[in-house]
Amino acid sequence: MHNNFRVSMTWVHTWFGLVLGYVLMACFFFGALSVFDREIDRWAIPKTRFEPQPMPSFDNLLMDVYKKLEPHPVDMAATAERVIGDLPDPKTMPLVSFYAYTTHRDPVLAIGGEFSIPNKPKNPADDHLHVHGWATIDPRTGEAIPDDALKIGSGWFYPMHYSLNFHWNNLGYWIVGFAALMMLAALVTGVIMHRKIFKEFFTFRREKRLQRSTLDLHNMSGVVALPFHFFFALTGLIIFAGIYLPVSHTMLKPLHDQHEILDAERTGLPHEAAGVYAPIASVDAMVAEAKRRWAARDMAGEVGYVFADHLNDENGYVSIYRAGSDRVALVGEPIHFKASTGEVLREEPPQAAVFEINEFLTGLHLQHFEHWMLRWLYVIGGLLGCVCIATGFIFFVEKRKQQHAKLNSQGARLVDALAVTTVTGMVIAAIAILVANRLLPADLTGKGEWEMKAFWGAWLLALIHAGWRSAPVAKAMANPAWREQCWVIAVLAVAAVILNWVTTGDNLIKTLFTDTYWAVAGVDLSLLATAVIALWTARKLKQRALAPVGDSPRRAAHEPVVAGIDMAAEVKNG
Repeated sequence: MHNNFRVSMTWVHTWFGLVLGYVLMACFFFGALSVFDREIDRWAIPKTRFEPQPMPSFDNLLMDVYKKLEPHPVDMAATAERVIGDLPDPKTMPLVSFYAYTTHRDPVLAIGGEFSIPNKPKNPADDHLHVHGWATIDPRTGEAIPDDALKIGSGWFYPMHYSLNFHWNNLGYWIVGFAALMMLAALVTGVIMHRKIFKEFFTFRREKRLQRSTLDLHNMSGVVALPFHFFFALTGLIIFAGIYLPVSHTMLKPLHDQHEILDAERTGLPHEAAGVYAPIASVDAMVAEAKRRWAARDMAGEVGYVFADHLNDENGYVSIYRAGSDRVALVGEPIHFKASTGEVLREEPPQAAVFEINEFLTGLHLQHFEHWMLRWLYVIGGLLGCVCIATGFIFFVEKRKQQHAKLNSQGARLVDALAVTTVTGMVIAAIAILVANRLLPADLTGKGEWEMKAFWGAWLLALIHAGWRSAPVAKAMANPAWREQCWVIAVLAVAAVILNWVTTGDNLIKTLFTDTYWAVAGVDLSLLATAVIALWTARKLKQRALAPVGDSPRRAAHEPVVAGIDMAAEVKNG
């Protein structure tokens, strides 16, 4: 391709970064928001604005809740297409397993379960088909919180980070996975390109012309957060390896099924129901015993997850997992009980080193631990990734738009329009869904669907606006869409804060000083900070647009080389 190895790496870095940068921008931005996904949920669903609660009593509260749990209509429809004959009445389906999950940041409790069906699967490989039901409840009362209330943080921003909310044939996972793999290549080629990497950690010439200062900021943000970017791209691929390489459920399915049976024999946790009725014993007594055993191992803590299988059967068992918010690794130290008697069946021993490393890396990526300062460092790292990609877009356009204007090419214009859509347009979409959340009536049927439409609609409008206003780029001038969309961001962010105040009464004075509630206050403060940054950026862009062309700093004679690469040679080589 190129005779010079470093020039070849520059080509790989440039084009991989450009083509996949649009995907990675979304991954970084929504990944940063996902660090506080539960707090965004509290802002979006006012009914959940109370303090985090411990796991409630099973015997006195949750058992009655599970008796009212029904199969979810969405899963009923999906399962009906995979079985022979019609499914029975949902009210007649027996509950055969259940779970309950909470964290130190969750006021609400997520519950769910599996319902047995008599139907045979159309595909013999679909063994053990069940219909699933799930719900979100108030753990203080057992009252269900309507499922059509979209959890914007954990139910929209978080999956946007790893699947783009594009679930057809898991294609979103594959797109993000490929982008993460190419990101690793881009990071490696970036290091090869920039031999003076330590110097670039401290180099930012703000007063230089846009191309120079943008490249400095691109290099600096990339170098500062290089370990962060590499680690999260790598661990993201590890976490979803089961999707990218699903051999255990395809080529090795018979071996996988046999392993489950052997594992059940080894652990003493029955794989199949016995078919003999046996009522479940006191789960609260099992919880108390689990806490006693954790305390004896110097790991006193609350329950984070409870799972029960083969309900009301002789082979039924209950697994109780410790909430691991005091450690990085996603290890719940589970203790398993015989459901009918409360007898301890198994206390999980320490895992092998390979599994411990995997759990540590997974836990470090998902950051379910309780450490607020480290959470903010995660946010900063994610936003630095956004800055690195955004400045890469701008540098690409600035370096080529003069040449493209002479050739009457629309290439720079297209890239710039897509960059505006990906950077400011994405922020507009994220705030627009919050504005829609506060504008739409709380009891509106299908409110969550309308909020999703507001998100995609706002992003589509940002794309149309960016393309329409990008004509000056074809003449080697700046795109006014950057400035105009910054104004939109500022207006929407302030509007979201005001609407939250008007519709719930939770203004910043109340959430900061009167009835302190940091989840809501944090979202409002973040929105106001976003508005300030957007206004400052819009003002700077306006000043740059009004500045005489001759005032732009010219390239100094002593600046022919950027990070060891001749920029003229780089332009010549593509």
